[in-house]
Amino acid sequence: MKITIVSVGNIKEKYLVDAINEYTKRLGKYTKVEFLKVSDEAINDHPSDKEIEMIKNKEGDKILKVLPSNSYKIALDLKGEMLSSEALASKMLDIFSYHNANISFIIGGSLGISRAVLDLCDYKLCFSKMTFPHQLMQVILLEQIYRAFKINNNETYHK
Repeated sequence: MKITIVSVGNIKEKYLVDAINEYTKRLGKYTKVEFLKVSDEAINDHPSDKEIEMIKNKEGDKILKVLPSNSYKIALDLKGEMLSSEALASKMLDIFSYHNANISFIIGGSLGISRAVLDLCDYKLCFSKMTFPHQLMQVILLEQIYRAFKINNNETYHK
């Protein structure tokens, strides 16, 4: 089993890179984690709705080119379903066990994920109705994936 994180843009902040590296190291006990990054598009300060859709579509095309076809695809989307940590752990166990699939999580750019990518996904997951920087979302996602493996292996982890 393998986890792939597909994300838009680069993470420049050292503290976020350090946190990503730490959770990736911890996850190495349970699974292989692969990171696929695509470049983000330039955005002016006040983009029109048409410009927003065009940017999301360009980023979406890049995501579609690298997205593993042989995986269960989960988009992080504000309109997705909210799960507890335990429910996410159960869902991941179900995907690995019954779908016999690797999991790809997709983190869009600052404007979100294109309709084409969302339509291709098997599941849409919402972490919160709050807005988080997409760079920070990668850390939050990795922590929850790590927590899910701890839960599924009946191992203690802080609550």
